[in-house]
Amino acid sequence: MKNCMEKDLSLYYNDDKQCRVDTFISSKAKLSRTQVQKLIDDNMILLNDKAPKAGSRLKHGDIIHITIPMVKETVVEKQDLPLDIIYQDDDIIVINKVRGMVVHPAAGHSDGTLVNALLYHCKDLSGIGGEERPGIVHRLDKDTSGVLLVAKNDRAHQKLTNMFQLRKIKKEYIALVYGKMKGREGIINLPIDRDPRDRKRMAVVYGGKSSVTHWKLKKAYKEYSLLSVFPETGRTHQIRVHLSHVGNPVVGDPEYAGKRVPPGDIDGQALHAFRLSLEHPITGNPLNFEAPIPEDLQNLLNIIEEQEGTI
Repeated sequence: MKNCMEKDLSLYYNDDKQCRVDTFISSKAKLSRTQVQKLIDDNMILLNDKAPKAGSRLKHGDIIHITIPMVKETVVEKQDLPLDIIYQDDDIIVINKVRGMVVHPAAGHSDGTLVNALLYHCKDLSGIGGEERPGIVHRLDKDTSGVLLVAKNDRAHQKLTNMFQLRKIKKEYIALVYGKMKGREGIINLPIDRDPRDRKRMAVVYGGKSSVTHWKLKKAYKEYSLLSVFPETGRTHQIRVHLSHVGNPVVGDPEYAGKRVPPGDIDGQALHAFRLSLEHPITGNPLNFEAPIPEDLQNLLNIIEEQEGTI
């Protein structure tokens, strides 16, 4: 039975020149490339009755079937919640997000999110990205703390979105992981996608999305390592999945570290977005933002150094 909250659209490709699936659908169905990618991820797009990749090439005679969920109108409540604002001007606002705060409303988190707080503090927040994600151009997991960049108007939003896609915005994280790393630095280049055994988790899946993470060893302990991590791509849970896959999961990670218990009190993974570097989306001026290591993570590091010392 067809869901009354969905509509179907069929497209026929009659050009002799090859074209990317996402480009063609975006132009014909008046959807953004991001929206098309989400529909592909959710298996809502079929190319000749098979699930395509965004970069799949169309040939003359191809038939595309699209199921588009109808957008339910929502009103996100403005809430006077505390925000640690690192910087703001007419175009952007930079937040030091605390561990435990969800970035935008979703199932199970209808309020108390960063977006609820931003709508209260920023009267002119951008609406691009959907009513539930105004101004959001990237995200941090609920239990990851640190620097988060938000657009305050449509022009800045579009510029920042393009900059992230072109990898012109550099991010550095601090991660405390279990075990010893192999070497002083390295690159993890492994594709990531939904875990075929548990769709709520991500995993290294061959044939998944290209994902690249660089890391450098900051401190080595007997049973732990402190890393600087530089994600080149921005996949969901990328750092957590990559480090877990190579045998060094992030301390306290409820999804990817198994049943190991942290040596101190920390609620969530010991992962912190420490630095964000970019050119201002409007002025072009170089910007560099840092968020100090949060108290709970610093306390954890102090406990480990006292118990084990560095090696």
